[in-house]
Amino acid sequence: MNVNQISVFLENRTGQLAETTRLLANQGIDIRAINIAETADYGVLRMIVDDAEKTANILLTHGCILNMTPVTVVGLLDKPASLANLLDIFTEGGIDIEYMYALFTHVKGKAYMVFRVTDDEKLNNLLAKNGIAPVTKEELGLK
Repeated sequence: MNVNQISVFLENRTGQLAETTRLLANQGIDIRAINIAETADYGVLRMIVDDAEKTANILLTHGCILNMTPVTVVGLLDKPASLANLLDIFTEGGIDIEYMYALFTHVKGKAYMVFRVTDDEKLNNLLAKNGIAPVTKEELGLK
């Protein structure tokens, strides 16, 4: 099952990130993961939030440019080599990772990684073949 990630295009200026996160905080949005990629002119803020639809509506109402993208979240044992072992499975299965980042959430000895890949169906089949279940929105407490 995929989780919705919100990507927001931000002007590359001091305070832009603070304004955006304050806007969401004031509306009671809980940011569960955050990643920023930037160029000289703009940044792309990627977030997993507790309520993606509400967040998108808030940001759109305030003139933000955004898109919602399905990503896969995988829970790993929080111990050395867990990520390397998972990435070995991806490599053996021919999965290309566009980007990845971690969630803030840490539950029951697991760490959670967010993956955007070129072929979601192939990834889901590969995970199933290796006995790995993607994390559901419900497990993460997301709407």
